[in-house]
Amino acid sequence: MRFILRWTQKIYDYFEEIVCVSTSALMVACLIIQVSARWFTGGGIAWTEELSRFSFLATVIVSAALVAKHGSHVRITAQFLVFSYKVRLFFRVVADALWVSANLYIAWLSWNVIQTALKYPEVSPVLHITKAYVELVVPFGFVLMSWRIIEGYIIRLKRGTLSELVLQDFEMEAE
Repeated sequence: MRFILRWTQKIYDYFEEIVCVSTSALMVACLIIQVSARWFTGGGIAWTEELSRFSFLATVIVSAALVAKHGSHVRITAQFLVFSYKVRLFFRVVADALWVSANLYIAWLSWNVIQTALKYPEVSPVLHITKAYVELVVPFGFVLMSWRIIEGYIIRLKRGTLSELVLQDFEMEAE
């Protein structure tokens, strides 16, 4: 039982990494097959183009959640260098709350689009997959990104390290 719980926790902790590596590898494999087929036969293989496109979409959307999990999204913070630590932290929390709100709004909008697409399905020409199923990665990714941002705050609050969010700005300013 502990073994299963440990692996479940590892999958949860590294979910984005697992998905991004898997979908990137799938995309690269499809492209290698496509290039090889064109090189040796002079013609392409249609399913590799579709599958690489679908895996690219998954890679991009889930990697955005991966970057959010690590707090590595690009931020412009120079305008806050004149403020105190508490003011910086306030603006960071407000900015992240707006970010989560925007993510959830985009997830909700894309979910509505997918519901309509499921009523009137569009099927991919070669793989014969309903495209709405592939596009489910969009609302999933935005919800996952929001969760990882919120989870980062929960972890920092439990550890008492919320100040880490803006203390790095002070360290950079001192250098």
